[in-house]
Amino acid sequence: MSEDTSRTMIAGRLNVETGAFALKEVPVPDPGPGFVRVKVEAAGVCLSDVHLIQGLLRPKFLKGSEVTLGHEVAGTIDQPGPGVSALAPGDRVVVQAGYEYNGVTLTMGVDYDGGWAEYLVVPAGVCVPLGEDIPFDQASIIPDAVSTPWAAIASTAQVRAGEAVGVWGIGGLGAHGVQLLRMVGAAPIVAVDPIPEARARALELGADVALDPLAEDFAEAIKAATAGRGLDAALDFAGVDAVRSQALASLGLRGRLVLVGLSGKPVTIGDSTGFSFARKQVLGHYGSEAHHVPQLVSLTRLGRLDFAGSISARLPLADAEQAVKSLDAKEGNPIRIVLVP
Repeated sequence: MSEDTSRTMIAGRLNVETGAFALKEVPVPDPGPGFVRVKVEAAGVCLSDVHLIQGLLRPKFLKGSEVTLGHEVAGTIDQPGPGVSALAPGDRVVVQAGYEYNGVTLTMGVDYDGGWAEYLVVPAGVCVPLGEDIPFDQASIIPDAVSTPWAAIASTAQVRAGEAVGVWGIGGLGAHGVQLLRMVGAAPIVAVDPIPEARARALELGADVALDPLAEDFAEAIKAATAGRGLDAALDFAGVDAVRSQALASLGLRGRLVLVGLSGKPVTIGDSTGFSFARKQVLGHYGSEAHHVPQLVSLTRLGRLDFAGSISARLPLADAEQAVKSLDAKEGNPIRIVLVP
C-alpha cells in the first residue's frame, strides 16, 4: 500500500524490538487494489495487546520492527481502493481481526498495522457490513473478544444444548463466553474466577454457578453442580497451569478441555491413565474463522446478544498507554476498554 505523505494521523505504535510503545504522527495510508481505507470509530484494547507490549507475544510475519496495535475495530469506509465495488464511502463496517495470505494467517495489529489509529487500510474482504443498529464501540469488540469464545464454543468444543460447561477466567473473553453458552443452551454453566466481582458478573450474565478456584470444597462443588457427572467441556480463558490442572480434574466421561488462554508453557496431564480411561480430550484453540464475525453481527442485530454492558470504559486514542496499564492491572475489573480516535 502507498501512503499519502501530505496527510498525517496519530497511531499507537509498538517497536517489537525494544518494547517501546508510543503515540506517533505517521502518514495516512492509501488503499491499493482490492483494499479499503477505514476511518476508525472505535478500537478495543485486548490482553493480547498488553502481552505484545510486554514481549510475551511476538509477531511472526511482521515486516519491519514497528506495528500499529489494535485488532478489534469498527468504523466507516473512507476510501475504497481500485477494483473495490462492494463497499462505498460511509458504509459502517466491523473489521475481521486477520486474514489468510499465501497459506499464512496474518493477524491485524500484530503482523500488519491495526486500528489504534485514525485510519486503517485492510483487504476489502475482511470488512463485514454492520448496518445501522449496533453502536461502533460494541461492534468493535466482536472480532476477538466475542468471536474467539464463540469459535471455541461452537467450533472447537462443539458444545450442545444441555451440556455442563465450565468457564475459567471471567474477563474479556470469559464474560462473553458465559453469554454465548447461555444462548446455545449449555446447562449448567459453571463460572470459575478468584475475583468476587468477576463471579458476581458471571451470575448476572447467565452463569448458573460461580465458584472460587481456591476454595477447599471446589471439587465437591463441581460434583454438586453437575449431579456427580463432571463437566462435558471446560474452557480455559486464563492460560494458567493451575487452571488447566483443575479443569482437567473437573471433566467427566469424554469431557474436553479447550485451551484458549495462551501461556507458552507445557501442558501437563497428571493422571494420564485416568485421562485415557475417561477418554478425555485437550483441544487447542486460537481466534476465530471468517464466518464467525458475520454470524455474531447477525445475532446481535436480531437481539440475541447485547454487548452494551461489555464496554467498561471509552477513552480517547491519546490515552492508549493508560488503557493498557488499566487493563493489565485489572483496574475496575474491566471487560473491554475501547479507544476512540
